[in-house]
Amino acid sequence: MEGISKELSELHFANNASYSEQGITMHPASQVIAVNPDEKTVTVKTEKGEQKESYDKLLLSPGGYAPVPRFEGHDLENVHTFRGPEDTQAVYNCMKETKHLVVIGSGYIGVEVATAYAEAGIDVTVIDMVDRILPAYLDENISNLLEAHGAEKGLNFKGGEAVEKLLGEGNKVKTVVTDKGEYPADTVVVAVGVKPATDWLKGTLEMDDHGFIQTNEYLETSVKDVYAGGDATYIPFAPTDDKTNIGLATLARRQGIVAALNASGTKFKMPRVSGTSALRYFDYTIASTGLSMINKDLYEGKVAWKYVEEKVYPDFMRKPGTVHMMIFYDEESHVILGGQLVSKFDVADSINVLSTAINAKYTLEQLALLDFFFQPNYDRPWHYLNVLAIEALGNTVGGADKLLF
Repeated sequence: MEGISKELSELHFANNASYSEQGITMHPASQVIAVNPDEKTVTVKTEKGEQKESYDKLLLSPGGYAPVPRFEGHDLENVHTFRGPEDTQAVYNCMKETKHLVVIGSGYIGVEVATAYAEAGIDVTVIDMVDRILPAYLDENISNLLEAHGAEKGLNFKGGEAVEKLLGEGNKVKTVVTDKGEYPADTVVVAVGVKPATDWLKGTLEMDDHGFIQTNEYLETSVKDVYAGGDATYIPFAPTDDKTNIGLATLARRQGIVAALNASGTKFKMPRVSGTSALRYFDYTIASTGLSMINKDLYEGKVAWKYVEEKVYPDFMRKPGTVHMMIFYDEESHVILGGQLVSKFDVADSINVLSTAINAKYTLEQLALLDFFFQPNYDRPWHYLNVLAIEALGNTVGGADKLLF
């Protein structure tokens, strides 16, 4: 989208040839449409017709699809989702002729597309029913900062609005109509989440009412020798010690490894995760992990939180840099449950520290005194994550040698 990669094929970490070198046989352009656990076969549909293939162990990763609400005009030309390589190419091709882009949905996918279009000099409007940008990842203080920054860069956010219909000229979209206004649109990208693509497995595997495949801690499904992972499954969530759905490729890859280990005879439990992620948003780096304001009710205890702003470098280095931070924790035990970091300085790796802290059930007290290096080219005497915990405990850092506990 931003022109860094010259061809769509460059975006793959592997291809048919590299898999073949590892002894893996790929069957492209082949759709599995049914599983028969009794026969231990899958039915595969290709351009030549349907055929059956047998298996000893089966790993399913049916993934999800990007739904499009059935409002008037949803089927106009230049109305796209952004889920796979075909969508990526189509949305990229539209950039050449687009003057006004409207993105419906302000999650990671929607914001990434919106950012790329805005940086190409295209007028961009992002619409969401929630009243702030990136609501699943960021909280109000940080969202407000990013909305203002986006406006400076040509990305206008319209929160608290519901799309009612799309209007077109001929067969092409031209206007998005919400309950509060109308917005010109040569291209519309619908990014309102992902639903599991599991309808074809109904009656074969145990699933919940939302279509998510039920698995145990070894990623075994309700059918013997059939394993599942990816966006169509739930995953152990470290902050709550329960399961939830987190649609991240990093987690699907880990599930694939765990399922393969178990299928090959090694008993290995799927580890707990916190849904750690990062995103570039114009001049800012955004990173988040664990609980946020939107999902804090998943936790059975009482959740508290703290917002902190801290300089990245010592004043004497005369280098600008502020990090905006949120931390979520158990109000009584002070166990860390989630965090958010946003800065024009690259703070992405620091979110991995908070993710590790959540998994290890660290407390604020432990993070406050956690061993970080100090070197003025990189940070202050108290690392900003130390400061985040110290401030959450109700104390302040007043200088290189002052820690008030």
